[in-house]
Amino acid sequence: MADIDCNLILVARTVDKLRELKQRLTMSKAKIDIYAADLRDQEQIDEFIKYIQNLPVDIFINNAGKSICRPVMQSLDRQHDFERTIKLNYLTPVQLCLALIPKLQQSKGHIINVSAVNVLFAPAVNWSAYQASKTAFDQWLRSAMPELQNRQIKVSTAYLPLVKTRMIEPTKAYQNLPALQPKQAATIISYLLQTQKRQYKPWWAMIVQLAGVLFNGIWFKLNCYYIKRK
Repeated sequence: MADIDCNLILVARTVDKLRELKQRLTMSKAKIDIYAADLRDQEQIDEFIKYIQNLPVDIFINNAGKSICRPVMQSLDRQHDFERTIKLNYLTPVQLCLALIPKLQQSKGHIINVSAVNVLFAPAVNWSAYQASKTAFDQWLRSAMPELQNRQIKVSTAYLPLVKTRMIEPTKAYQNLPALQPKQAATIISYLLQTQKRQYKPWWAMIVQLAGVLFNGIWFKLNCYYIKRK
């Protein structure tokens, strides 16, 4: 988006990387503003919302996320895992949407949620914190969509498969699996911006969804078998 005449507000935790990115885009057509914030921290979220109150907003892309793969039996004394995950993956984007909806209504704007394809599938063992939190915001946004569209706010969701970022590195099972490059994920987001379609999901997602309905009992038994083997 830096190649078009627009104003980009880039939000992330690491100020050095934001400055590096802004420097790299110095010669682009877009005006680049950066804002360093940890969106798990309530005070920092409140400060960011104050910052954008006086700015026009046409598009909100929700891309922040926290992934965690851990058995429940290893989480009995780790309540914070669930709190942090639900905070970043669900409560924070809801709060940002509530703050931005009046602005997006004025501009007839667009909300794009970068989600995960597994929220469409049957639950998987070891992913209780992550899958529940991502599904929570997906359900919230889908429930709010008719109201938002009635106010001329467009809503799109990118149900992405694995993307090769730092977030998937701690999960050993993902190391040898095919994954999108970040540029490919960015292209999908751009596609939703241009077409304003309600969603993107891989062509094979429908097959997995159907299999999850038809073979739900078998999937559950496979999860049980996996746990016993482990």
